[in-house]
Amino acid sequence: MQGVVKSYDPGTLQGTLICDTDMTDYDLAADALAGSVFRMLRQGQRVVFDLDEAGRATRLRLGSEVDMGTPGFDSEGRPVPRDGADRPGPTPPA
Repeated sequence: MQGVVKSYDPGTLQGTLICDTDMTDYDLAADALAGSVFRMLRQGQRVVFDLDEAGRATRLRLGSEVDMGTPGFDSEGRPVPRDGADRPGPTPPA
């Protein structure tokens, strides 16, 4: 899943994420940052996450454009031409 950090308290390690697809709030699991590159989170930060058995966000990680499902990128993470702007036009007759 992917989403955005809604809130985070570095003192208590508690926080909430908002899922992009359905705008549901998910509380962070106690181990949400364990083994990740994150040491703290900031409001508005984009993350990819899983849900634990209790429905809490866990295994937070950075996402690539592919992971985030960013429009305009193919399955390999390469930009996809939009509206034919980056595609060559027809070859003029000789």
